[in-house]
Amino acid sequence: MSSISARRAYPLLRSSLSSTKQPGSAYRIPFQSPNAILRPFSTTPIPSAYVNSNSKPAASTATPSRLASTPIKPKFTPTASEPPPETVRTSSVDESTRNLRSLTDGLDDTPVELNENAKQIDWTRSYHGLGNAAFSAEASQVLLAPIEPDDVEVKPDGIVYLPEIKYRRILNRAFGPGGWGLAPRGESIVTGKLITREYALVVQGRLVSIARGEMQYFDPDGIPTATEGCKSNALMRCCKDIGIASELWDPRFIRKFLSEKTKEVWVEHVTTKKKRKVVIRKDDVVKYPFKEVKM
Repeated sequence: MSSISARRAYPLLRSSLSSTKQPGSAYRIPFQSPNAILRPFSTTPIPSAYVNSNSKPAASTATPSRLASTPIKPKFTPTASEPPPETVRTSSVDESTRNLRSLTDGLDDTPVELNENAKQIDWTRSYHGLGNAAFSAEASQVLLAPIEPDDVEVKPDGIVYLPEIKYRRILNRAFGPGGWGLAPRGESIVTGKLITREYALVVQGRLVSIARGEMQYFDPDGIPTATEGCKSNALMRCCKDIGIASELWDPRFIRKFLSEKTKEVWVEHVTTKKKRKVVIRKDDVVKYPFKEVKM
């Protein structure tokens, strides 16, 4: 009996041992086909997840983009919703500015009309003494004397002229200081770039010549200076009628003077480096901002 029970106990013990191993096989992952959905995570460690302290970052081969050299302009300019409040100072300045007369609108210099019954000559309209008598021999000799070549100047474009002060000196030698004068015969006419006015040359109480002077200006602030230049231009034209420096209107004298007393040179502007040909006197030198160059 004991041997039989022992034989039966052995298979039971073997079956019990095999049953204890069965639960371990239940946790095995079954085989999945390639088309099956993979799990979103893995328990296997990935080598790339660990940082290698010996590794160095790869050098960047891309060149850094240049910063913009010009600042970005806003698309719109903000404007004030309301004008600034007026103050005592701004209101007074605006009022004084409105009361000023613009020089470009013309000069309010109309000659004063004299009383016709008064014993005065209105040189704005009168032609008193025009062509009445000739000057004295002494005065005529001074007026008709040839001009000195050293007194004649030349402009860079080749135009010869006599300085305005030389005309006044000749008049003073001929008639004496106070023996002559210029009388305006109308108001000044101001255009966009030119000012003009008519003047009369009065010598020893009688009208001698009438001429219109003109002068250019480039800025409204230069209009007062242009009025004086206009007066000098009229004096030069009036003196032509009484024989002062009449050679300057003679073409033969001009050609002879240019060939004997002047020369053409090339000059360069020291700042702009622009070159051009100018005419100067032979006894003169090129002045700043130009310098003479060789071509």
